[in-house]
Amino acid sequence: MTGTFINAGAVLAGTLIGALLGGRLAPGLQERVLAGLGLMTALIGIDLALPWPKDNPLYVLGGVVLGGLLGEALGIERRLERLGDRLQGALSRHEHSTVSEAFFTASLLFCVGPLTVVGSIQDGLTGDYQALATKALLDGFASIALAASLGWGVALAAGTVLLVQGGISLGAGLFDDILRGPELVAMTSAGGVLIIGISLKLLALKDVKVGNFLPALAFAPALVALVDAL
Repeated sequence: MTGTFINAGAVLAGTLIGALLGGRLAPGLQERVLAGLGLMTALIGIDLALPWPKDNPLYVLGGVVLGGLLGEALGIERRLERLGDRLQGALSRHEHSTVSEAFFTASLLFCVGPLTVVGSIQDGLTGDYQALATKALLDGFASIALAASLGWGVALAAGTVLLVQGGISLGAGLFDDILRGPELVAMTSAGGVLIIGISLKLLALKDVKVGNFLPALAFAPALVALVDAL
């Protein structure tokens, strides 16, 4: 889990830098920083989403739709917001704090993507944490930008990184057997779609309740495996 610890440390370091800088930036500059991050997030999401299974992109469409329906029924977004609100209430004395938004946005941004899965599997199986070290660098810079606009709540996403990436690394053998070839491509593409949803919120264009689409990360590769089995 070396790579996961490096990644979590980068998030904490980036948050510290961003929080220190954010207080010295005028509101207009903070908005520009967040808008710039939103644009880059959209670009990353598109890049991840486009290499969907060329034989049938409906795997991704089906995964996103089914995942969204299940997530809405389970109220995943609402539950995550409640968790963020509890953390905000416990850790912040400010009535209009952005702790909850920072925690939720950063957690999704840092834990949805191919490097999260592939890097964690490599780290768990072989001890090779190069992919996660690269992701740590990217997440560190993203943490600076997010914390400059949303505050220190971004640091709480380090716990999400530890939980998600650490869990994948510890169960790497199981994931390595399941996520191969088109299954991994489908999951990566669905993750890209979710990241595009995050960018829409960062750009204040539309809150698509990305949390409710999280089951798509399981549905998309499952549809590929199901069709292959049949």
